[in-house]
Amino acid sequence: MHKSTGRTRLRYDAWVARRLSFRINLFHVAVPMIAIVVAAGLIAPKALAEGATSFTKVWFDSLDWFFMLTTSGMLVLGLWLAGSRFGGIVLGKPGEAPEFSTMSWLAMLFAAGMGTGILFWGVAEPLTHYMGAPGVIGQSAHAARNAMVVTGLHWGLHAWAVYAIAALVLAYFCFRRDRAYLPGEPIRDVFPGAWAAPLATLTDLLAVMAIVFGVAGAMTMGTFQIQTGLHIVFGVSPDSLEVASAILVVLVASYMSSAATSLDKGIKWLSNINIAIALLLAAFLLIVGPTAYLLKGYVVGVGDYLTQLPRLSLQLFPYSDSEGWLHGWTLTYFVWWIAWAPFVGVFVARISRGRTIREFLLGVMFVPAFFSLLWFAIFGGAGLYQEIHGAGGLVGIVQEDTTRALFALFSHYPLSKLLSVVAVLLVFVFMVTSVDSATFVLGMLTSEGAMDPPRARKITW
Repeated sequence: MHKSTGRTRLRYDAWVARRLSFRINLFHVAVPMIAIVVAAGLIAPKALAEGATSFTKVWFDSLDWFFMLTTSGMLVLGLWLAGSRFGGIVLGKPGEAPEFSTMSWLAMLFAAGMGTGILFWGVAEPLTHYMGAPGVIGQSAHAARNAMVVTGLHWGLHAWAVYAIAALVLAYFCFRRDRAYLPGEPIRDVFPGAWAAPLATLTDLLAVMAIVFGVAGAMTMGTFQIQTGLHIVFGVSPDSLEVASAILVVLVASYMSSAATSLDKGIKWLSNINIAIALLLAAFLLIVGPTAYLLKGYVVGVGDYLTQLPRLSLQLFPYSDSEGWLHGWTLTYFVWWIAWAPFVGVFVARISRGRTIREFLLGVMFVPAFFSLLWFAIFGGAGLYQEIHGAGGLVGIVQEDTTRALFALFSHYPLSKLLSVVAVLLVFVFMVTSVDSATFVLGMLTSEGAMDPPRARKITW
């Protein structure tokens, strides 16, 4: 009787699971939901912004400890997995070769994950922290050194650990266990019961929403910086809505053209171009600028970052009045990386087939993180050098308009107009790459996890 009841219960659970194992059409659900938020932003932008700010504040005030532990825990988990016996597992069939060369692979994941951000904040963030951060006296030698460490915390290993773990989970279940290429698929595969399918579908839907709004924010930031660069180089209006709209039109046309091609053409070539231009720009500043000062800053910055990382990873300021700074900077960045994980994680997993878990984790976590530290050491270090040993004035510009920081630094270098043009071009190409990557991922997620989504679906997104 007991065994019969057990079998009946199992059959009932299986029947319920089949009835609930639907996958809604994410495209038809997500688009109306996004349209509602967009309409609210157009009709009542102030109310929407205030509501989002209040919502965020409540979460930060009550769960800041959780976000810090989560991101730091992902870093520890990634390091452990890379060194464990699981590190030799191939993300694909045994012996399968990687789809892309290592250089193209690193270029694509970096361009998708951070490109526009490091250009926007490369000069501005270190100078901002130089003016004041918890525990230091602003505009002092200690403040300059601390500024590079704090910037490294925000753009270093924590960010890429979040991306790496998100991508690793998806790549393992898709390439090793032949599951559909969807964020909710690991839930469907691992957890039994009728509740798993609806939860997995909700996960897929949240991933689509997070990608759309996260990339929209990056597009806004990049558009403003391009407009500022065009103002400095060509004298166009820095506040004109028409100019901003024209930039967006050209951006849309560019990434739609790229989206119409395959992954190994559009995104791959754009990413390689991005990295080549970025390296040339950084090399020029390093050679023409205070080379020894910048290289010393990089070496010291890496040392400070690695030695202080354990303390900074768990820093919450419960006994001081610095929580506002923590929430406005560190927590905002960490939550931003988590919000971008569905996009970057899905894309990084897609381009990483054939690599071992160890190679994947070390490549995704360390190479972009230490390149970011080098970038900030060059651009942020050059800004600090001008502020401390040169003509100064950059801090005031950053406080007035963050988008002008990069171009204000270039004004102290030879070929400043050319540098500004190159920077505008680089921001634009980074934006095209990021949005193209996002449309590729959105096409995948709303096409039942298709590894090569239909061209029409990508262009629609």
